[in-house]
Amino acid sequence: MRYRHLQIVILLSAGTLTAQQQRPLRAVHDQAPSKVLYSVDKSSETVDITNVAFEVVGPGIPGRPTDERLVLRKTTQTKQVLGEVGIEATTTIAAWPLGGDFMEKPVYSITLYGTDPRTLNSEVLVVSRGLEEVEWWSIYKLGTGEHLFDTDVPLVQFSAKRDERDLRYLGIEVPPDDTVDTRLRAPNVVGVLTYASSGGVIREALLTSDSAQNARLLRSFADSTRTLEFVNGRIVLSISRNYPSRPSTVSIVVPVAGDDMDLAKAQLPPGIHAAAWKR
Repeated sequence: MRYRHLQIVILLSAGTLTAQQQRPLRAVHDQAPSKVLYSVDKSSETVDITNVAFEVVGPGIPGRPTDERLVLRKTTQTKQVLGEVGIEATTTIAAWPLGGDFMEKPVYSITLYGTDPRTLNSEVLVVSRGLEEVEWWSIYKLGTGEHLFDTDVPLVQFSAKRDERDLRYLGIEVPPDDTVDTRLRAPNVVGVLTYASSGGVIREALLTSDSAQNARLLRSFADSTRTLEFVNGRIVLSISRNYPSRPSTVSIVVPVAGDDMDLAKAQLPPGIHAAAWKR
């Protein structure tokens, strides 16, 4: 069983800073500390770690001025009781224009449960959310800090056009038991397939099964494993039963046409359906 608790805070900057080439040469300092604390009591050992990392990204970040670079301050706080499964972890990502003052309001700030924040293609932020037994990731716009989508398999990326760099992103989300969208609590729901660019979600497809029992097996992380890939212009989602059961792999194939999922031509196993869906 998996539960998600997400807290996001986005702070928008009040104005646009002057161009970087017009700034005088100066040093910009931030003294955010990294630290580790080890404690022992009669029954357990606990390690608390705070890691602070900086990254410069850009130029060409979608949603920002073309020549602007951003400085990201990524702060991750973890607490682990040694010998126990899982950890507690909170990550905060704050962004400022390069050359700005860290005492000023950031362009945005995101705080959520998770670890290992990383940037991809100067377009998106990827944060690992799997703090216990199940791995999953949240995807955000790098330029604005807005949430794009969640995925329970590693993020898939591909170029939408052969002759230029125009990236698209894929994910599959299996709704958790505590999902706030009551539509996704229906017993026949298998998951939500997402097709997105760095600018936003282009299409979501709701996958369902005629059999509630089959849907439960396809949703299960204990009983099934999911893989997602883009092959020869098609999105291929494979769901296989875990050992000791036979794999009995179910494949859902959705072609991409006109920069969208062509759900009308999707190749689906008997009893499985894919329909356009919006949050």
